[in-house]
Amino acid sequence: MRVNLTKKDLVNLIYMQIGFSKQISENLIDEFFSLIVFNLEKEKKLKLSNFGTFTIRLKKARIGRNPKTKEDKTISQRSVVLFKPSKEFKNFINSNDNGKIN
Repeated sequence: MRVNLTKKDLVNLIYMQIGFSKQISENLIDEFFSLIVFNLEKEKKLKLSNFGTFTIRLKKARIGRNPKTKEDKTISQRSVVLFKPSKEFKNFINSNDNGKIN
């Protein structure tokens, strides 16, 4: 079973299932991801109904340790993206068919 789903895979799925050309399918995927990134940058939160919510959280600077050298190092402050699945998505994953899509 394949673990990664690539952009190329998504383009091919749209091409095969909907019938758009590969160029239009690729533009559609690019635009979709651009909208997600734009809204996260602007609003710091994005909710996709029946799927989940993406939020941006600021992590404070902290001290970390290199496991090989045991050397302490400061990890800088940064923003991270969090995902919280919706109730419907959780129910789908935990259903009797184990989230298999036909």
